[in-house]
Formats: sequence, structure tokens, C-alpha cells
Amino acid sequence: MKKHLQRLARVALRPLFERLPARWRFAAYSRAIRCDDNPSPKIVLKLAETREELEACFRLLHDAYVDAGFMKPDPSEMRATVYHALPTTSTLLCRYGGRVVGTISLVRESAMGFPMQRVFDLADIRESGGQIAEVSALAIDRKFRSASGRILMPMLKFMYEYATKQFDTRHLVIAVNPRHIGFYEAILCFKRLKQKPVAHYDFVNGAPAVGAHLDLDAALTRFERRYSGLPPQKNLFRYFTEITLKNIIWPSKRFYTTTDPVMVPALIDYFFNQKTQAFANLKLRELMLLHSIYDLPEYKSVLPPVPDDAPRSEMRRRTHRRFSVVCPGEFSTRLFGIRRTFPFTVFEASASGFRARAQTPLPVGATGTVIIEMGANDWSVMMVTVLRLGSQDKHIVLMRIDEDDLGWRKFVAALGKARTFGEMDDATRFV
Repeated sequence: MKKHLQRLARVALRPLFERLPARWRFAAYSRAIRCDDNPSPKIVLKLAETREELEACFRLLHDAYVDAGFMKPDPSEMRATVYHALPTTSTLLCRYGGRVVGTISLVRESAMGFPMQRVFDLADIRESGGQIAEVSALAIDRKFRSASGRILMPMLKFMYEYATKQFDTRHLVIAVNPRHIGFYEAILCFKRLKQKPVAHYDFVNGAPAVGAHLDLDAALTRFERRYSGLPPQKNLFRYFTEITLKNIIWPSKRFYTTTDPVMVPALIDYFFNQKTQAFANLKLRELMLLHSIYDLPEYKSVLPPVPDDAPRSEMRRRTHRRFSVVCPGEFSTRLFGIRRTFPFTVFEASASGFRARAQTPLPVGATGTVIIEMGANDWSVMMVTVLRLGSQDKHIVLMRIDEDDLGWRKFVAALGKARTFGEMDDATRFV
């Protein structure tokens, strides 16, 4: 009875709390956070890779969403959506001892999009450039929800580092219940989207939702300004930029790819056909996009079949598959008799060319040599031509490969053959 009255009091006072000046709300929220430089060694933060890890995350998410009223209990006791099946989604976990006690997913934009774009307009964010990822499926075990951030803060740090170092993401977007938006605004410096909150968000059982955005290029400046002068245990800027958590286990990858797919056909079949009905309710367009994303033959048997009379215009046709990477390199050419070198970072690779972000605009039409670092021990030296620059961002460049080398051919072929990030070495051996 006492807990029920306390909950009613919090609900009644929340509108008044939201009207307080921003600095007062920040002071109130900051009391609940604790940035521990040396968390318990029992805490492990990593990418969910195995069936057991993914199942633990989906069960934890189910229980949290049912508790919050965001979904009805499912017979599987799991919440696994079609977005969890995508190779551009990474599910992160926090384990305490042998038990998964926290999870959060990053859903990077793909042909399938992400949940909140159904109801929120993200055009302004897209115009500013850079990859967008939706922060979704956050859940913490009931026993750890009131532990002053003992689990939440390491998870948020892991998410931030993963998004900026591994996922090549510039923009984080969220759609959260109005009662939680204050935390994201005050603690993580998210800014609300201009449009009004959604009264009924179907993705969370018709609950209301507020959209918000964080530009990671500007995030550290905001963090530094907001947390300046605070003690270490309350200073999120220091925690995100100066502290290294030994508890984080990073995915081991041969190449500098920016996604970490884990869904082999057996896992897709288990989670989305056998245990849940995530694939059963797909719209035709979603189904056809799923087939175009998983276009390797071994996936066809675990995806729902495309009807024979379906319009094939929805299927993506690609003469050369493109892969998301973040590979440093440099372009060398002669301009007016002078040798010039332009550093760049490849973010999209294919057999015939690549797109890159250069520090300075490259000369269109110029031919020259590129040296590209594809992994810690993998390099490529090729002859290329600068085809064109981005229509809005002149630092984006499209290059055509005129003469490739064995390293690049093996690199692209391995990306095409490997189903998961862990299969890269095997895929390379057989090229």
C-alpha cells in the first residue's frame, strides 16, 4: 500500500517537476547517478552473440516492458522484434556474475529503417549527415533498478563508446515515454524533437512517446559544459572521456567494419520463427526488404517466402554489394606538377569503388594511388579515379577503382561471404 501511494505521489508531482528550471531538474537527476571508475569485476559489458545471451536479453526486455505496460505478456516470455533480426542492429548486455542484468540495443538505419521513424520526422537530422541509430530496448533487472546507476551508468558509457568507436554513428535518436524524457535531457543532453509527443505509439502497446536526438559530434562539448566542476562520481564528461572500464569486452574483428552481425540462420529461425511471431506479422514490403538484406542462399529457408505475385520492384537490385566500414587511407596524385596527398576515411566499400570522407575536398577527375588500412594487418594499394563529390557535403567523395589488388579483392569477398563478424577470418581463407 505504501509503495502504491508513493507511486501515485510521483505521478501527481511529475508535471510540476517538469516545469522546474533546467538546472534544478539536472540537480535532482544527478543525485541518482554514480560514475564508478572501478566497477565490480563481476560486471561484464559486451555484445550479445550467443543464443543464450540473446535469449537472456530478450527475456529481460519482455519482463521490463510488461512491468511498464509497454507490451502484453507473450507466451515466449521474450520480446524480439524484426529489428533485432537485422545485421545493422547490435544488442549490448551487462552481466553480473553469470546473470544478464541489463540490455540495450542500437538499431542503425538500414533499408528497413528503425521503429521511431514511423511516427517522427527525422528529415532535419538526416540533412546534417552521418549515420543515425535509434537507442532502443533498454531494460534492467528488477533487483538492480534502484542501485544508483551501478548497472545503468556502465551500460550508458559502453553504449556511447560502442556508438562512436565501433558503430560509426553520429546521431542517436530515442522515442521514450514522457515520464522518462527528463532523464535523457538532463543527464545525457538529448534535445527533444520539434514535433509534439505521440499520444499512442504502437511499438510500445499504444503508450505515449516523446522523440529526442543527440548529435554525438557535439555531445562532448555539451557534457563538458554541463558537468564542469562536479565531483568525479557525478561527472559524466570525465567518466565518458577519461575513464577506461576493464569490464568492457570489445568484439574481436579482423577488418574495420562498423556493424557486428550475429544472426546466423539457426538463430533467426529459433528466435523469429520458433519462439516468437516476429516474422508472422510482417508487411509485404518488410518481408521483401528482409530478403534483400539477407541475400545469401542459406537464409532463404528461414525467412518467410515471398508470394509469387509480389511486385519485384521492392527488391533491391545491386550490381556490386556495398559494405559499411571505417577504414583510414590516403589518396596521392599530382596537381600542376606537385605531389599532393589527401587523407580520408572509407565508410562504404564495394568491389568497384568506395565512398569516403576527406579532410579537404578532392579534385574531381584526378587519378592517383590510394593506400587503405582495412584492418590492423590488412592493407591495399590501388589506382583510382575521383568521380564526384557529395551534392551537399563536398568532403564526401566517390572513387572508382581502376586497378585493384589482391588485398582489396579478398577484403570485399570476405565481407560478402561472412554471415557474422566472427566469420571474417574463415571467409578470407577460402577466397
